[in-house]
Amino acid sequence: MTRLDHRSAATKAAGLALGALTASVAALSACSTILPSEQDRARDAVERFAAGMATGQVETESLTRDSRDRAASETPLILAGLGDRRPGVAVVSVERPVGDGVTRLDAQVRYTWQIRDGLPPWSYVATVPVVRTDDGWRVRWTPSAVVLGLDARQRVRALRLAAPRGEVLGAGGQPLVVDRPVLRVGIDRAKVPAAEAASSARRLAAAVGIDPEPYAGRVTAAGLQAFVEALVLRVGQDPEGGDGTDLSTIPGASTIKETRPLAPTPGFASTIIGRVGPATAEVVQHSQSLQGSQGSQGSQGSQGSQVAVSAGDLVGLDGLQAKRDAELRGRAGYEIERVHENGVTEPLHTVKPEPGRPLRTTLDATAQLAAERALADVDPAAAVVAIQPSTGEVRAVATGPGSKGAPTATLGLYAPGSTFKVATALALLRAGVTPETTTPCSQRATVDGRSFKNYDDYPADRLGDISLRTAFASSCNTSLISLRDKATQQSLADAAVALGLGTDPALGVPASLGSVPREAVGTEHAASLIGQGKVQTTPLGMATVVASVAAGRVVRPRLVLDAPDPAGDAPRHPLTETEASALRDLMRRTTTEGSGRLLADVPGAPVLSKTGTAEYGSEAPPRTHAWMVAVQGDLAVAVFVEDGAGGAHTAGPVLERFLVDVGAAR
Repeated sequence: MTRLDHRSAATKAAGLALGALTASVAALSACSTILPSEQDRARDAVERFAAGMATGQVETESLTRDSRDRAASETPLILAGLGDRRPGVAVVSVERPVGDGVTRLDAQVRYTWQIRDGLPPWSYVATVPVVRTDDGWRVRWTPSAVVLGLDARQRVRALRLAAPRGEVLGAGGQPLVVDRPVLRVGIDRAKVPAAEAASSARRLAAAVGIDPEPYAGRVTAAGLQAFVEALVLRVGQDPEGGDGTDLSTIPGASTIKETRPLAPTPGFASTIIGRVGPATAEVVQHSQSLQGSQGSQGSQGSQGSQVAVSAGDLVGLDGLQAKRDAELRGRAGYEIERVHENGVTEPLHTVKPEPGRPLRTTLDATAQLAAERALADVDPAAAVVAIQPSTGEVRAVATGPGSKGAPTATLGLYAPGSTFKVATALALLRAGVTPETTTPCSQRATVDGRSFKNYDDYPADRLGDISLRTAFASSCNTSLISLRDKATQQSLADAAVALGLGTDPALGVPASLGSVPREAVGTEHAASLIGQGKVQTTPLGMATVVASVAAGRVVRPRLVLDAPDPAGDAPRHPLTETEASALRDLMRRTTTEGSGRLLADVPGAPVLSKTGTAEYGSEAPPRTHAWMVAVQGDLAVAVFVEDGAGGAHTAGPVLERFLVDVGAAR
């Protein structure tokens, strides 16, 4: 019994000791528990810290006393490489760390940086320590509270990752516009005293042949570390129009080597393909306004949406490069780098660029270069357009140096003169006139008091009663005017439409084919028959006309392969193969017997042709436009010279050079 009592006492003593221990642990646990109100105060400090970071200000009252000075001095240095961007900052949670006591909590803070509009942001969650101090709960600042994983004396910076621009391709996928080496010539403000910047800019402008005052204004307005570009030269190219000054003698003048998307030559299809250059302030502003109008859809960053252009981006400035810029430009990416104190860098976050998509065109480099060589020495505004009749694909669109950058080939509307007699002949054939129909050809014909004449050196042996075939080949104006009652103005307009005129083409760049009035009487109708009066067309339009003759159907010119189908409404009176065959015969007679004889010996397939001369202006005698059109094999060509002695004399040699050059290259 005693023994049992002893055990009972021991058990009781142990129980009492265990209870005391349990009570002690419970009391300690109660002391180490952070009350909800304490956690709220800690969260409030983190929220104030986060709000300051979102506005670019260090909210020092939310920080521990011992970290305030460091935070104020180091935070701007850490983020300087991100420019003036501000993050979105949100407190995710405030939790007690494992194994800690009652003096610290860890806040999870999400930073979201929008580095480039329209691209995925740089986002991360940083651990921000919050500690209990005599002032209450405060954030203990560390570099990693600003950027996840950052250590002392480390920085971050954002780099733009350029997207390779899409190539412009020609016929058969041949690259036309690809990256080629260039020299950027300009003033480096860091290398010239501020007081001398304007003077250097004017000297450089004169040396490279650009307007000095606007350039000097750009240089003086630029930052002290800026490079202000004057012009871009292909490697090995000399500036045109400069005064020959040695650039090394100009303070601050510098060159930067890089690559730019360029065509084979400086003028290669320049009015069609266009140019590429750094985005101007106006381009950036316009792009940003488009981005804003797209709302959330634009923020997805796909090539289907308009990602905003940033300063430094290469963009299309005109032509197809501008029209199709969004897809050619692709999408630049970016990289966030950690920069160590010794300058070593490592990537923290990367959004890869998306290369631009290629633009497939129908231009043939051989034909385009041949056209440009043929026009190189022509002083007035001039153009050559070549179309493949079987497909409607435009093979060459060249505008001469005399056009001074104007799109003469596609938008230059002029009276076509006798080249329009192709349409006139079609209207007459439809009215029952045959190539053998005899017509009077005199030096002059009078209609309602207005006198019409043949061109000055019209052959005397082709006067008198001649066939339509001879009148067409020799280009007798008075013969066709004598048949004016056979072809109404409406039938003339219908014939032009059957040959492709009258409907603006879907080339991807502004272009016109011309127009023929459907109503005209008397002298106006007579003038229309010989391609004067209110009849107007472009070199592209006349190339379309002869391409339709060659194809035996209406041709719709096509330039961009992935553009919508250029087919327009079917002509009310379509061209038939019988009619086309008769027109081809008339054009062949022009080459073998008439005004196009200079093309009779061109090597290769037989050449069909028609010359044209159109009077313009108020001078006496009037000045004249010179035209010539031709078909050789599966190539239809129109040549125009704004001011010339006549089709055969002025436009003819250009056309001959082109055909010979193309034939030799093939």
